[in-house]
Amino acid sequence: MVWSARLDDGEHETERSEDETGNDTCPGCDSDEIVHRSSRGERICEECGLVIEEELVDSGPEWRAFNHQERQEKSRVGAPTTTTLHDKGLTTEIDWKNKDAYGRAISSDKRSQMHRLRKWQKRIRTKDAGERNLQFALSEIDRMASALGVPRDVREVASVIYRRALDEDLIRGRSIEGVATAALYAGCRREGIPRSLEEIADVSRVERLEISRTYRYVSNELGLELLPIDPKQYVPRFSSKLDLPQEVKVKANEIIDETADPLLSGRGPSGFAAAAIYAAALLCNEKRTQKAVAEVAQVTEVTIRNRYQEQIELLDIHR
Repeated sequence: MVWSARLDDGEHETERSEDETGNDTCPGCDSDEIVHRSSRGERICEECGLVIEEELVDSGPEWRAFNHQERQEKSRVGAPTTTTLHDKGLTTEIDWKNKDAYGRAISSDKRSQMHRLRKWQKRIRTKDAGERNLQFALSEIDRMASALGVPRDVREVASVIYRRALDEDLIRGRSIEGVATAALYAGCRREGIPRSLEEIADVSRVERLEISRTYRYVSNELGLELLPIDPKQYVPRFSSKLDLPQEVKVKANEIIDETADPLLSGRGPSGFAAAAIYAAALLCNEKRTQKAVAEVAQVTEVTIRNRYQEQIELLDIHR
């Protein structure tokens, strides 16, 4: 819980935070209602008014801001570092817009100068072939992640995995695109954002077989120890694409829970989840064709049909 009070002139006067006060109590009245007045550098008991500490060092900035716009204008820090860029975002950036700080168009001479500066900035950001290859690999990861619609943290994890593979010299003899794609697939699995190999291969520039082989090699060499994918992780996404109601999702999860232990071993989790969704849709009178379910899950209709038959036989369901 964090709350604050402001004086009439807008000055930030009082802050209170459980994280800051912890288990502190007032030595005068044993109250735990301790507040921190940042403007005065004091910690005061709210019950009896005892000043517990004074002349505290303020670790914040030396300037004051009364609204978000002022805070943004006075802030002097840049963007945080990120592993998704080869230099971790520590270099300068020259904006592509040919406008000055006030939003006005710059002259033709200035445009030519900015063009030359951008060109040299791009050249000096990479000092050797290794950095250029890393820059290309990380840009590939970002491109594929955008196409798959995965969140930012997956890109960060995939970039870290690729950097580790590069440090361990696992790239030698393999394509940069293949290792980058394998790192992205591993990042998706690590963060619990399942994407099948078929989906990864659709946005990659390498074949599915190469991705699979490279992923197994990188995973073993780096000791990633990733757990098998839970088929239930596919249910929300597949169901949404098929426009199925919530009751179908719940029923599909129930089918997976009851049939996964004896049937899932050695079978693809995406196909298993798709078959459970197909069966649940039939049971809830929300029928979808096997072709439609197979297209969403990117598996064959034969896979849907086989997994479906196995599941309904185990559940002793007659349709």
